[in-house]
Amino acid sequence: MPLRQLAIPQIQMKRCSRIHTYKLLTYAEHKGQQVNNTAVYYWYKYNKEIIKSFHYFRNSHSGGGFGELEKIMEPPSMVLLGLFVYGLACGVQQTQGSPSDSSHGRDRTQEFESSEDGLEREFLYAGRSKRAPADQQQDKCSYTFIVPQQKVTGAICVNSKEPEAMLENRVNKQELELLNVELQKQKRQIETLQQLVEVDGGIVNEVKLLRKESRNMNSRVTQLYMQLLHEIIRKRDNALELAQMENKILNQTSEMQHLTSRYKDLEHKYQHLASLATNQSTLIALLEEQCQSRPPPRHVPIPQPRPQPPPPSPPLIKPYQPPVLPRINNPISNEIQSDQKSPPLLPTMPAGTHSPSTTDKPSGPFKDCLQALEDGHTASGMCLVKPENANRLMQVWCDQRHDPGGWTVIQRRVDGSVNFFRNWETYKQGFGNIDGEYWLGLENIYWLTNQANYKLLVTLEDWSGRKVFAEYASFRVEPEADFYKLRVGRYHGNAGDSLTWHNGKQFTTLDRDHDAYTGNCAHYQKGGWWYNSCAHSNLNGVWYRGGHYRSRYQDGVYWAEFRGGAYSLKKVVMMIRPNPNTFH
Repeated sequence: MPLRQLAIPQIQMKRCSRIHTYKLLTYAEHKGQQVNNTAVYYWYKYNKEIIKSFHYFRNSHSGGGFGELEKIMEPPSMVLLGLFVYGLACGVQQTQGSPSDSSHGRDRTQEFESSEDGLEREFLYAGRSKRAPADQQQDKCSYTFIVPQQKVTGAICVNSKEPEAMLENRVNKQELELLNVELQKQKRQIETLQQLVEVDGGIVNEVKLLRKESRNMNSRVTQLYMQLLHEIIRKRDNALELAQMENKILNQTSEMQHLTSRYKDLEHKYQHLASLATNQSTLIALLEEQCQSRPPPRHVPIPQPRPQPPPPSPPLIKPYQPPVLPRINNPISNEIQSDQKSPPLLPTMPAGTHSPSTTDKPSGPFKDCLQALEDGHTASGMCLVKPENANRLMQVWCDQRHDPGGWTVIQRRVDGSVNFFRNWETYKQGFGNIDGEYWLGLENIYWLTNQANYKLLVTLEDWSGRKVFAEYASFRVEPEADFYKLRVGRYHGNAGDSLTWHNGKQFTTLDRDHDAYTGNCAHYQKGGWWYNSCAHSNLNGVWYRGGHYRSRYQDGVYWAEFRGGAYSLKKVVMMIRPNPNTFH
């Protein structure tokens, strides 16, 4: 400790009471600074040996030994040493006093108790232990230390008689207060935890409910997924079956088309032979008439026809006619035959010499139906046509009734007896019945429309008997290398224009997709047409009875501008005729 902050105790003992008051004063020798009780305690601990030495010299009544103290104590403490010497002298005088005082001193035992941490006890105990032998022989003396007055009066009074129980109770109260504070803090923490547990419990319940709902949703989603898989598998199976059925239908239709083409060839050959036989029979009849009219000069030339091959032809005509008539069960063939049989009536006319000119009427083939009309075929029916620059013959239906006549029919729909859902090759060659529903064929249409300028007439009839038409000033198709691209001219009519939207589009079938749609329009429209994306008209679609139909797609025979795409028309005819006023 610094020397200027040493604490000097002043002790005053009163014999009248057993309570001794210790007033601890602090004094700063140099600067006069105030120090606390801790400084006093440290001063006592520092000068403890001085106090012990003082008791030792007082009890031994020796005046020497201060050199020892000088070594122990610091120079500022030498003043206190003088005070101790003065007290020692006072003690010597008291030892020579009356014995009553000594006995009285022996009876009265000093007791010191302090609330401080043993500071005063330790200080006084050291003095009492050193004075114990001397007190047996002589009485005690009282002594007082006088020190300079401190600047700040801050006394600490200690009751030496305060019971230890109160100190313990005070300590216990403090501990209880601390425990109570800690307990309150823990209670608050417990309440906070309970609130958190309650909140967490609600959250846990919600989480459980959400997990339960999630499991239910997962199970439901799994069920829906399984149903979807089954539905997809079923649709795939249906698609495969449908594809197989379509392939079978296409195969059957191709076989039917092949058989039909063979039948047409045979029919064509038969008609050609029948016409030859008719011509021969006509010539024979004319020769017979000539022979009968002029018998004398005809005796010589009569044997001439016998060596010729025509004589055996009459018996061949008779066997041909009976079996052929049942095969051709249509009015067209009968009508054609009636036209072919009509020439024999002409020789009865007065101008018999001009009868060979009548045989040119059924002959052919013609360039088109207009040429047939110009050659005298004023009745509608089937004709043989051979376009210019084409090495092929074709059978067509000539419509001579529709004003002004000379129309070549390239397509007809009347009763739905023919399936128009065909492949590319079938649409190229043509199919159907000439006297009923048929498609002339893309290749035949190409050769017809590229030999001259043609116009197109489309006649439409609904199920209520209403008839309309659409006429286009020009009509032609490109060759197969360009997939029979459509070219149409200006529209005229009362049906509405539903074909110009298809102008410049290539022909599309189920097996040849040339439309602008990402899929195949022929698959959805169930036919072959110059599809765009997909159809504004679909005259080669499915023929539905009754008009309005129900289908997944618009696949009926419709003209969008006339009754819409959900209405299947009753009758449709497409026919062409030369139009000299129009150029490509």
